[in-house]
Amino acid sequence: MTEINCAEACKDGCVLGDQCPHKESRQQASAFIENTSLDDILEMAAEAVRRKQQERASEGPKWVFPEDGIQ
Repeated sequence: MTEINCAEACKDGCVLGDQCPHKESRQQASAFIENTSLDDILEMAAEAVRRKQQERASEGPKWVFPEDGIQ
């Protein structure tokens, strides 16, 4: 089977059909979307954003000086 970049080739849908190596993942994602309410999905996303913000806050500031980027 030829290697393809799914992120580019399958933007409008899978081009490999039944030969797709990610078929199982696609089925799991479809089942998740079908069986999970939109409110629950939005709640999960909000929680993920909150955790990421807490991680960043606990790391402290990252200072970037303009002269560091100049070679």
